[in-house]
Amino acid sequence: MAFVPIYILILGFTIVIDYFAGKYIENAEGKKRKLFLIFSLVANIGVLAIFKYYNFLNHNFSFLMYGFGLTNPIPYLSILLPIGLSFHTFQAMSYTIEVYRGRQKAERHFGIYSLYVMFYPQLVAGPIERPQNLLHQFREKYDFEYDRVVEGLKLMLWGLFKKLVIADRLAIYVNTVYNNSEQHNGKAFILATIFFAFQIYCDFSGYSDIAIGAAKVMGFKLMTNFNRPYLARNISEFWKRWHISLSTWFKDYLYISLGGNRVSIPRWYFNLLLVFIISGLWHGANWTYIIWGALNGFYLIFAIISQGFRNKINRLTGIEKLPHLNYLLQVLVTFMLSCFAWIFFRANNVTDALSIIKKISTFGGSIFVENPSMMIYSFFGIFLLLFVELKKEFYTGDFSFFSNSSWLVRNLSYAMLIILILLVGVFDGGQFIYFQF
Repeated sequence: MAFVPIYILILGFTIVIDYFAGKYIENAEGKKRKLFLIFSLVANIGVLAIFKYYNFLNHNFSFLMYGFGLTNPIPYLSILLPIGLSFHTFQAMSYTIEVYRGRQKAERHFGIYSLYVMFYPQLVAGPIERPQNLLHQFREKYDFEYDRVVEGLKLMLWGLFKKLVIADRLAIYVNTVYNNSEQHNGKAFILATIFFAFQIYCDFSGYSDIAIGAAKVMGFKLMTNFNRPYLARNISEFWKRWHISLSTWFKDYLYISLGGNRVSIPRWYFNLLLVFIISGLWHGANWTYIIWGALNGFYLIFAIISQGFRNKINRLTGIEKLPHLNYLLQVLVTFMLSCFAWIFFRANNVTDALSIIKKISTFGGSIFVENPSMMIYSFFGIFLLLFVELKKEFYTGDFSFFSNSSWLVRNLSYAMLIILILLVGVFDGGQFIYFQF
């Protein structure tokens, strides 16, 4: 509404449609149930198609018509993409699908259902919740609990640190290099791509931390959305740790509906690739996102095909007898594959992405450094992030900073993080990357 007030009607439209669709699906029998579900899905996907994909599809249709010497008569639309449209649309769709599958009772209270779609902490960028987890929480009474509120505020503080100190600081270098691709060389793009990998992770997981923490302060529990994805040993594990609410959404509602892995091997590979391509398209109406999704799908399929060969190589080299080295190599390879795919995600267009890959392959030039202090802050932020994540992943002891048994250590940790945010954070009003999706 802040940009276009009438856009509130988009939310109103989907809420009304899905609220009544849920009740009709529950009360109907036979083919009528599926008919009401289809009506709900068409309404939701139709809104996405108009606001997010209409001009993209029209542009590609124009390109196709031009190839035949024809002119596209279909006009373009001058519309803005509503913030977070894909997130609350997918959350609304999960409700009607779950009611159809009989795993969720239709919500009779219109206000509570509206709150399920519009719950403000996660409305614009997730996590994409399921009705079984969230709807019942809106009927419960929450009293003030000191420990719960403190835990929520600590999570919000860490999310702010990841966003302002790490993500937005890295964004300065990434934007400088990627938005001026002709002026920079291979080494600069290697560093910018690594920086972007951490930027998008800290930007998106930072928002998730803030959303989950804000909800916890009020007494609500949202699902975990990230679980240290850059410590994954393979692409399959990476997608079980990255944007978990979306990955599980596609798995439960698309991948399994297509047959999952309970089909012939060629069809299984097709299912995997299709799901990842659609996942890429979900992120944006651009061929760069589609290629990014297809690349991740290809990684997963190739990993399945080459599993036996890779096991044989491990046995021949004896690396499986060195578990720590083997783990480190697996993590590094997975991170490198992710970074290569991120090039398409971040590049302004496919032409730029291919040019960047060509420059990286030459490994030419020197690393671009415009502001040494900015680089120091950037590496410091990444180091601190890795320190915290490695500690959570491998250290099972009682020692911690935020949850230390010592009152002094706890409060000094809070103070130090706040000071770092104020001194090193970037306060230029940069919005979260995933708001555009």
